[in-house]
Amino acid sequence: MLASVTGSVTSFVGDHGVYAVFVLMLLSAVIPAASEVVMLYAGAVAAGAFADAQVILFGHEIQSGGWAYVAMSAAGVIGCFFGALAGWAIGAFGGRPLLERHGRWLHVTPAKLDRAEGWFDRYGGWTVAVGLSVPVVRSFVAIPAGVVRFALRRFAPLALIGCIPFCFGLAGIGYAVGSNWSNVHDAFRYVDWAVVAGALCLVLYLVLKRRSSRLKARA
Repeated sequence: MLASVTGSVTSFVGDHGVYAVFVLMLLSAVIPAASEVVMLYAGAVAAGAFADAQVILFGHEIQSGGWAYVAMSAAGVIGCFFGALAGWAIGAFGGRPLLERHGRWLHVTPAKLDRAEGWFDRYGGWTVAVGLSVPVVRSFVAIPAGVVRFALRRFAPLALIGCIPFCFGLAGIGYAVGSNWSNVHDAFRYVDWAVVAGALCLVLYLVLKRRSSRLKARA
């Protein structure tokens, strides 16, 4: 039986606090990693909604709800920011050929690259700032920015601007929800189904592609 994706994410955050938030948000800037659930749960942990979850930073517990919220949110921003820089580097140094060959592992298909390039042509820097602040879309901004050679000196501050409202905003909602987290968690069950469906589609795609290659080789 498959373990709950959101349950695994929340358990990781509950066990490792700010460090888990940093790691998961770092990944979420490049691949879909349930970043919405991460920051919502981080805010709920900061509010003290769970007796067995604490906010520990460098070996010290942050007991104040307000400072705990700031620590969790800041960890998300820092992770998101460095993840965005990593994504930009993948796109800039790997280029479109690399992503056309291996982009499926990062959920970046040629069609998504084309759409992202269209966004940059039409909206410029706003694509970075707004894109990284929007759920789901945010995972498909950094790599295309590198592919189109969007200047790093412009990308970095805009990426930071996009990460701040996303992390502090969702953590703030989680903080306000507090002890009612279980209801919010149930509402995010679609994440589990989406991840499973995506994995199945990827497997099917690889199988069909391999079969097609074999048929062409035989022909």
